[in-house]
Amino acid sequence: MKKVILSAILMVAMSVSFVSCRETADKAKDATEQAGEAMGDAADAAGEAAEGAMEKAGEAVDAAGEAVEGVKDAAGEAVDKAKEAGEEVKDAAGDAADKLKETAKEVKDVVKD
Repeated sequence: MKKVILSAILMVAMSVSFVSCRETADKAKDATEQAGEAMGDAADAAGEAAEGAMEKAGEAVDAAGEAVEGVKDAAGEAVDKAKEAGEEVKDAAGDAADKLKETAKEVKDVVKD
């Protein structure tokens, strides 16, 4: 009888430990699945962040290109205006020289008379 009781106690202890191991295995499996899902979510978030950063970088490059074009246009206009001003100065100097020649000629004629 003693052996029967000890055997029964041993069987109960073993069944409890096997059930406990199954629960632990199920918990480990669930934890692994949750970790996998979290890693997938983190990868998705990182991908979205990278896309956002690439879009912002593209916008910055476009803005820089537009700024360069603006500076280029402004420099071209400044060069054109400088050329026009130089031509005006040249014309004014030519007119002044012509008037000076006329005045000198008039003075020479007055001095001769």
